[in-house]
Amino acid sequence: MKPVTLHTLRDLKQQGRRFSCLTCYDASFARAMADAAIDVILIGDSLGMVVQGHGSTLPVTVADMAYHTAAVARGNPYSLLMADMPFMSYADTGTALTAAAELMRAGAHLVKLEGGAWLADTVRQLTRGGIPVCIHLGLTPQSVNVLGGYRVQGRDEAAAQQLLADAEAAVAAGAAMLLLECVPTSLAQQVQARCPVPLIGIGAGPHCDGQVLVLHDMLGIHHGKPARFVKNFLAAGDGSITGAFRQFHNEVQDGRYPAPEHGFAG
Repeated sequence: MKPVTLHTLRDLKQQGRRFSCLTCYDASFARAMADAAIDVILIGDSLGMVVQGHGSTLPVTVADMAYHTAAVARGNPYSLLMADMPFMSYADTGTALTAAAELMRAGAHLVKLEGGAWLADTVRQLTRGGIPVCIHLGLTPQSVNVLGGYRVQGRDEAAAQQLLADAEAAVAAGAAMLLLECVPTSLAQQVQARCPVPLIGIGAGPHCDGQVLVLHDMLGIHHGKPARFVKNFLAAGDGSITGAFRQFHNEVQDGRYPAPEHGFAG
């Protein structure tokens, strides 16, 4: 199969076709995802929780991210690779350029940053340096202490308007992609209507161009009650891990996932 690029995702958006994205942290799972035609692999700082056993993503370092990005890249012949910029690795533009360069050298095709309009200059500088950027809006786990926990974002009018403004500012600065996490379905639909770049959702309803889940969540590996938007694709597939990935990809493509019960009201 021809490798997925940003141009591929833009074409899919223009055609109204959905694409799949999963988190991954090693070469073996990366190969299985490629075999299942997963379009985008996110090397997520979620590794701090699901791999390292921390209570949040905050302890993850750039070195951690580069290590896992390189491992995924070695196992991946197909998917577009997006790497998270970890906590405080983009507090200023110089720090961001250094950290992003390390992740790109490790094998990433673009980097993801959490934040809003305040990142506009960083987005411009990274893009000028040949580093495509995805901006993560809504529930941003690195800001969990500011947000007061893992809560749905954008439910009141002021917060919704701020999110829309942040999305527009990110795109104007040159962001190649946006990701929305845990926002009301109606708000995600508004972002989608205004967004000229590919838009990935997680807990943001069915209107986004792509859908992402954490690897462990979609395989039914979690402690305590899973988030509302999580579905166990290992149980829904043929019983194999590659089959679970393929089931997820197919359900995203044909619109079965996410279903209404996976979204949030305003």
